[in-house]
Amino acid sequence: MAFDGITVAAICKELNTALVGGKINKIAQPESDELLITVKNNRTQYRLLLSASASLPLVYLNSGNKVAPLSAPNFCMLLRKHIGSARILSISQPSLERILIFELEHLNELGDLCHKKLIIEIMGKHSNIIFTQEDGTIIDSIKHVSANMSSVREVLPGRTYFIPETQKKLNPFSVTKESFDQMVFTKPMPAAKALYSSLTGFSPLMGEEICSLCGIDGGRPVEACTDTAREHLYHTFCRIMDEIRDGNFKPNIIYRGQEPVEFSALLLTQFQGEEIICYDTISEVLEQYYAMKNRITHIRQKSSDLRRVVTTALERNVKKLNIQEKQMHDTEKKDKFRIYGELLNTYGYEAEPGAKSLDALNYYTDEMITIPLDDTRTASENAKKYFDRYNKLKRTAEALHDQIAETKDSITHLESILNALDIALEEEDLVQIKEELTQSGYVRRKGPSNQKRVKITAKPFHYLSSDGFDIYVGKNNLQNEELSFKFATGNDWWFHSKGRPGSHVIVKAPSDGELPDTTFEEAGRLAAYYSSGKSAPKVEIDYTQKKNLRKPNGSNPGFVIYYTNYSMLIEPDIQGIQLVTQ
Repeated sequence: MAFDGITVAAICKELNTALVGGKINKIAQPESDELLITVKNNRTQYRLLLSASASLPLVYLNSGNKVAPLSAPNFCMLLRKHIGSARILSISQPSLERILIFELEHLNELGDLCHKKLIIEIMGKHSNIIFTQEDGTIIDSIKHVSANMSSVREVLPGRTYFIPETQKKLNPFSVTKESFDQMVFTKPMPAAKALYSSLTGFSPLMGEEICSLCGIDGGRPVEACTDTAREHLYHTFCRIMDEIRDGNFKPNIIYRGQEPVEFSALLLTQFQGEEIICYDTISEVLEQYYAMKNRITHIRQKSSDLRRVVTTALERNVKKLNIQEKQMHDTEKKDKFRIYGELLNTYGYEAEPGAKSLDALNYYTDEMITIPLDDTRTASENAKKYFDRYNKLKRTAEALHDQIAETKDSITHLESILNALDIALEEEDLVQIKEELTQSGYVRRKGPSNQKRVKITAKPFHYLSSDGFDIYVGKNNLQNEELSFKFATGNDWWFHSKGRPGSHVIVKAPSDGELPDTTFEEAGRLAAYYSSGKSAPKVEIDYTQKKNLRKPNGSNPGFVIYYTNYSMLIEPDIQGIQLVTQ
């Protein structure tokens, strides 16, 4: 979710509860556009992170610490000089802007009581941290903005601070029914966009949420809304504003599997079917959400080289398969040349010397056909030429049959590795995938052959079904192989997406192999989710007992065959299935 005004309102409430009345104890600047302020209040020490990063501006109470540079930057030294031991009087948010204003009280060098303001603007690439006098005169800022950089507002020492009104939006706290109707329902755009583009602090997600609460399609043109729908939109907006005024925030993260997809300060109804986890504070949400997002981003970046190797090999094999299939199509006319040769051996005596064709009865179909001839050759020589072409195409078809099967196996294998890269959450997972690529010859092993190999510590996912049965999910082909042929025993159940790359799912079963229906369904959902059909409405799953699995000699890791199985069609939804932490 965008760091919108509603999220800032939740942070403002949390900071007022935790920090107001507290005393600043330490100020550090770990990054060029980031502050870490330590505040002591009510016998508790809080770390407030303020980031004006253009890519990820943030404000929240941080549970961890960051290493500060040995030499503090000028802006950090200035803040230490003025407010190094200041008391926080109040924290406010103007309108529903993405702005927080800290009112600070401190003693100057002469012992006189002074007031300052520290203003944090969370506005994407325009984010900033600005330090001002009580009257709004800018003392300094973490980013200087000159007239050459912005024609709207300069942020320089000596200038007067003000909030630029670059977008004509309504203040959600003072909007009336008339102004709401006039602003929102006169815009030629979808209803959700008309909402968030008219109201300060509202993100596209909240625009969609208001429409969802009203049962209105957010992509529907706003002018097409009926009077009843318009009335409903306004009253839903008012209800949300009442929640914000009363501070009834419910910080939460929406998960899809193990990946966080959104966060919000309010409960959202538009993510039906997804797992929603609520937290005590919005700071916990932000810290958890961005930590997980950063971890996933880090793994995606680390896997980029492997992904490039796999993608390149996959594209090469797909091109090879297209060429092979075209060549195979060309060999389909081999039987025509064989028939030409046989008919020439039978009716060749009828061909006149120098003739360019011969009409003959095809005794296979009882139809007359015309056989092209080389007028410089005899009928028997033409027959031999056709038999030679037939035999060559026959040998080509036989070779292509094996080559096409081999190329298809390579494509399936590479697609399964791409799926494993999508699943990978830890660096240990990438080590195992790289080892598989090395064993398959796609990556060259570096160093001497007797060099000690890196120990692989990656483990499969471990889930617990509602009925208490252990379910294991392989993250890559080497784990799939290990689970299916070394870990699983004869009566354990094996699940896999039909005709798609995906993980092997093993359910540990009792000696009789009996499982409750709920466990079968949950294992099927896991197999669907950890496959390339993750985004499909439903995925077909094959399942059988381990004793029915066979591995062909020389086949790729994770490849199995089976002739006895059951099937189910199920949604790739793993909400409610308990993940056992390792």
